[in-house]
Amino acid sequence: MRNDSREKRIGTFRNKPIGIAAVSLVAVTLGVAVVPGAALAQTPSPLGEWQYSAGIPLQKVWQPSVPDWQLRVGAATSFQPRYEGSDRYHLMAGPSVDVRYKDLFFFSSGEGLGVNFAQGQNWRASLAAIYDLGRRGHDDPQELNGLGNINPAPGLKLSGEYVVSKEFPLVLRADVRRYFGGSNGWTGDLGAYMPMPGSTNNFFWFAGPNVTFADSTYMNSWFGVNREQAAHSRYPEYHASAGVKSVGFGISVVWLFDKHWFATADGAFQQLVGSAGNSPITHRKANGVADISINYRF
Repeated sequence: MRNDSREKRIGTFRNKPIGIAAVSLVAVTLGVAVVPGAALAQTPSPLGEWQYSAGIPLQKVWQPSVPDWQLRVGAATSFQPRYEGSDRYHLMAGPSVDVRYKDLFFFSSGEGLGVNFAQGQNWRASLAAIYDLGRRGHDDPQELNGLGNINPAPGLKLSGEYVVSKEFPLVLRADVRRYFGGSNGWTGDLGAYMPMPGSTNNFFWFAGPNVTFADSTYMNSWFGVNREQAAHSRYPEYHASAGVKSVGFGISVVWLFDKHWFATADGAFQQLVGSAGNSPITHRKANGVADISINYRF
């Protein structure tokens, strides 16, 4: 999803040059630098929300003329906790899809189905229909027995991204999400990331922090234990309060090894805090995730 870039250096980071691959190659992508693209992308995981759209707002900063159509498909696999707060992991896999039209409409396994309803040269505001695969008791029968399921549910996501400048390409991101069914609550994120030094024309990477908030309805769906659940499980009743759910840090990498083929890799660390971290369902507050995808750009 990226065109060949010219050999030059642009931007600085702490007085050190940032390679063109870390900035201008992002700019000439077909709209997605790093999306961990499996069909399970919207399921809660230690990935930072910014990692689902890393690089997209940098595109217009370096390439004002965006292609009408941008398309890439692939396959992804992810190694992540069986559920948020689990101390056991499993491997998941799914398709990776990203389609964009005129920097306006998009359909992405990472971002959902949406529209950039307002935008400028270095910012955009988006509204998207998203999904959450929920949590099933069979994801970890030993720990989730008696808690019931959190059913899959659709949702809406309002998000905004802002690039500080060409010279300092820090991307600031905020979003809020509302699910209808399933957890049936509100959650949102604040994050930031930027291209990192040490990149080349065929290899570049991003890094940045993320913090997630949630209301009491969402928190109790995922981390609370009501009276009925306590009667059928080994956990005591527990009420989870609204507030900060987690803090984390992520790294996303892109490797272009062919004109059409490229690979992405993502890693993230998440620390559950507050009511989420203190829940009896939480067996490990610190979780991580690693995923990789192979993609083809048209």
